[in-house]
Amino acid sequence: MISVALATSLRDAGLRWHPATGDRFVIDKPGVDDEVYTVSEMTVERHDYPSGTVLGFNGTTEWALDSVAASESLWLPREDQLRELLGPAFVSLAAGFTVEARIAGERRTFLAAVAADAYANALLAYIVSSLE
Repeated sequence: MISVALATSLRDAGLRWHPATGDRFVIDKPGVDDEVYTVSEMTVERHDYPSGTVLGFNGTTEWALDSVAASESLWLPREDQLRELLGPAFVSLAAGFTVEARIAGERRTFLAAVAADAYANALLAYIVSSLE
């Protein structure tokens, strides 16, 4: 799983989240951003309203949290989601968790301790290059 700092960088670069079942996220507020939640039809449901998307915590008894706006949440994309978001820019994943991607017309490599971080760094570079 990618770090909150890397997820924040992706969001700040322009990556937008459309909550779906299986997505992991944290609540983007100091003091409560260390608990990772998963969108599930059984525990956390996405509710779409004209005013925005709200994540409903059904059956939560640990503390008084009924729902939180998606805009107050930070998506922690999975490895497969990051690879999909890279789309045609993705070239390969090599041993040692090295992602090769085509960014702004040139091949670049992104090495990390885990594959998800390598994909996230490649996606961040891809997003930033598309803004330039």
